[in-house]
Amino acid sequence: METIKIALAKGRLADLSIELFEQIGLKFTSYHEKSRKLMFTSDGGHYELILVKATDVGTYVENGAADIGVAGKDTLLEASVDVFELVDLGFGRCRFAVAGEPGVSLNQYHHLTVGTKYPKITNDYFKAQGKQIETIKLNGSVELAPLVGLSDVVVDIVETGSTLKENNLVIIENMMDISARLVVNKASFKTKDEKIRPLIEQVKWIVDSKGSVTNEC
Repeated sequence: METIKIALAKGRLADLSIELFEQIGLKFTSYHEKSRKLMFTSDGGHYELILVKATDVGTYVENGAADIGVAGKDTLLEASVDVFELVDLGFGRCRFAVAGEPGVSLNQYHHLTVGTKYPKITNDYFKAQGKQIETIKLNGSVELAPLVGLSDVVVDIVETGSTLKENNLVIIENMMDISARLVVNKASFKTKDEKIRPLIEQVKWIVDSKGSVTNEC
């Protein structure tokens, strides 16, 4: 029997995705968040969950190791994966922003240095504005960079803004809203459409019927 493989990011996105799937009758009774297993079969045996790192969801889907995936728009943009992005699921909603110390203007720098976990998104954003920048790739504690002179500003995901405030930083410019997206492998969308399309339509119906979803990242 041919199964449809679904790649999910470990953690909260996986839990929210599974809750959504349960609403369309797709259940994974064997799944529980404390399990160390990485693969789970659906109750009917037609679908299989693969739990991976958030940054790898798009890679699994693009290369056909998974037919469907759920990932944040941020990870999809940063990885620049070649997949069909079909549904904005509405949860995991937050935004990208440029932040820095109070009083800082992006126009005051001839050569802008930006600290970020997302160099591709950052470069693409400023390039679209006609600005040349230097990005410094950071893996954590991004807010520290402008405080110690490592960068002029930072680009990061903002939820409530409390972390910025606690570190005496402010939002200089909002860049884009992001949320969780359902993506599909391009080949699978054609060869397995009889199984994939109904799932997508049901997910769309659930998301549309709920309207705006406010779950934050």
